[in-house]
Amino acid sequence: MIPAFVALGSNIEPRLKYLTSAVVQLEKLGTVLKIAPLYRSHPYGVEDQPDFLNSACILSTNFLPLDFLKALKDIEKKLGRRKTFRWGPREIDLDIIFLGDRIINEEELVIPHPGFRERRFVLLPLVQMDAHFIPPAENRTLKELLNDCSDETPIKLEEDNWYPLWK
Repeated sequence: MIPAFVALGSNIEPRLKYLTSAVVQLEKLGTVLKIAPLYRSHPYGVEDQPDFLNSACILSTNFLPLDFLKALKDIEKKLGRRKTFRWGPREIDLDIIFLGDRIINEEELVIPHPGFRERRFVLLPLVQMDAHFIPPAENRTLKELLNDCSDETPIKLEEDNWYPLWK
């Protein structure tokens, strides 16, 4: 079993329902070990759209990297994600940030996720789950990376225990 760090986001209503449904589906891919608090953040890249709700989870899975990516894309499709434009509105967005200690640089998949260091809305939920985790090919913890992150996009805690089935 490999720990997979997955970022979750939605900015199309019903946002919380999309996120909750995504975690229900992720539970079918492995064992959910941790779920981060829920945060509200301003959009990244294209600002003229609704705020996002963001979180993350760590799940233990046996999926191979490309199979795991396909499974996440299948969840997005099942939950109704429609193609828009780069950094546009999303019903649900699921991104693999880390997959164990793997470093992958393929056309369809890059792990660690190439933008995680520059995005507070990704780093903050990760830090809440495991502040001392050192990502592959890094020499700093997630907390140190967050402290050094130049992204000043406002982020607000919405809910600590947002997932209704979480123990």
